[in-house]
Amino acid sequence: MSLRRALHFVFKVGDRNKTATFYRDVLGMKILRHEEFAEGCKATCNGPYDGKWSKTMVGFGPEDDHFVAELTYNYGVGEYQLGNDFLGLTLQSSQAVSNAKHLGWPLTEVGEGLYLTQAPGGYHFYLLDKEQPPNDPVQKVCLGVSDLQRSTYYWSTLLGMKVMEKNEEKKTVLMGFTDTQCKLELHDIGGTVDHGTAFGRIAFSCPREQLPALEALMKKENQKILTPLVSLDTPGKATVEVVILADPDGHEICFVGDEAFRQLSMVDPKGNDLLDKAMAEDKSDEWFAKHNKQKAAA
Repeated sequence: MSLRRALHFVFKVGDRNKTATFYRDVLGMKILRHEEFAEGCKATCNGPYDGKWSKTMVGFGPEDDHFVAELTYNYGVGEYQLGNDFLGLTLQSSQAVSNAKHLGWPLTEVGEGLYLTQAPGGYHFYLLDKEQPPNDPVQKVCLGVSDLQRSTYYWSTLLGMKVMEKNEEKKTVLMGFTDTQCKLELHDIGGTVDHGTAFGRIAFSCPREQLPALEALMKKENQKILTPLVSLDTPGKATVEVVILADPDGHEICFVGDEAFRQLSMVDPKGNDLLDKAMAEDKSDEWFAKHNKQKAAA
């Protein structure tokens, strides 16, 4: 399973401008690529919406060796309701802490050299006030679960992750495919997991040849498959194959064929300009204001 790797987490965003400020100016990430779509994704990448939307990949470096964020924006939706499913993303960067203080972005010290901040929409980010490492600064993503033992079985035995650390006092398990990648932390919240309307999705890649076997294993184990093996087209770019799963608490998990994804995910030097252009041309806020209406709240 060492050939599997963590790729990104999908966040639904209602305000692209504020969101771009947070990722670029506070965290110090770069826009890796930006794509606009006229209709919804057939693997529901943008959620259960069939209208115009965009996808922006942001990170500290290329997706080949960095865990990044996928920001999906649905043009008619202004806000999403958070649940207790996504509990935070932790990254190591004293520069991000410094940026937040300089810009007046709210920070709360929650541990020695550890700060909690929020992305627009309320998503939690934990900033470790240490020098940014030469490799990927993103350390872990934490998801809430209702039964830690059941979830550990699912992610380790069925998906092949290695258990790296258990903390019975905090009711957490830290896992990963390799030591050098962003880790997944499962945290037992002692109750039902609520995904709200902002429900995210975590993505991993594996050799394309493993996708049918992974799908077959989930069928055999009576686990939920949200989207059976399907090909996704991005105009002018590589076609990728994906299987979308759901763990016992309904966390969405995307597995994508690695070979085609490496082609699809190449950094686009025009990404930053494409995002700025899309935001400048997005008159949806003005239209809603002119008609004295509010954007939909999902």
